[in-house]
Amino acid sequence: MTIKQRYEGIISVFKEIMPEPKTELHYDTPFHLLLAVILSAQCTDKRINMVTPALFERFPDPESLAAASEEEVFEYIKSVTFPNNKTRHLIKAARVLTDEFGGEMPTDIDNLMKLPGVGRKTANVMLSVVWNKAAMAVDTHVFRVSNRLGLTNNSKTPLETEKTLVKYIPEDLISTAHHWLILHGRYVCKARKPECLECRLTQYCKMYNKKS
Repeated sequence: MTIKQRYEGIISVFKEIMPEPKTELHYDTPFHLLLAVILSAQCTDKRINMVTPALFERFPDPESLAAASEEEVFEYIKSVTFPNNKTRHLIKAARVLTDEFGGEMPTDIDNLMKLPGVGRKTANVMLSVVWNKAAMAVDTHVFRVSNRLGLTNNSKTPLETEKTLVKYIPEDLISTAHHWLILHGRYVCKARKPECLECRLTQYCKMYNKKS
């Protein structure tokens, strides 16, 4: 099977089983999505969705969060992973948005990555989800699933994975494929116990066919 055939087969199955995949993080504005994505690092979307409604209501815009104290913000997010660091990142990101960008969310990766707490993955999530740009955010799920399926050739870094995926996935499907791979990794191709018997991609999966 060629790499082109593998990509085409996997994409065709994803189109059938997940025609309209979406982020599972709840948000109402780009600013609030940014907060949710920063908070979601090494934490579950379910937990983030539990804490963000009150956070969003209290801080509707960057200006309100930029003026907040760490003590106040911490109380809203203390049940997530690494709440102290994330508290600082949220406030600092809001201050940079307010001071350097006039409260407006940047729409390019370089300026997004100027925000504290925002790395390449988070920036790509914003570009993909909010503006439907051809950006591939590589988290642990995308990294794992891509290697297992054989979409990448044992990539060693998230950036290497990102470049390979963007090379082979049609540009108009990249933002959608981001969700396909995350959701597949979250619910089927799990880290410890992949549910291969429930998977519709086994005929294309490099790991599965190596084992069988």
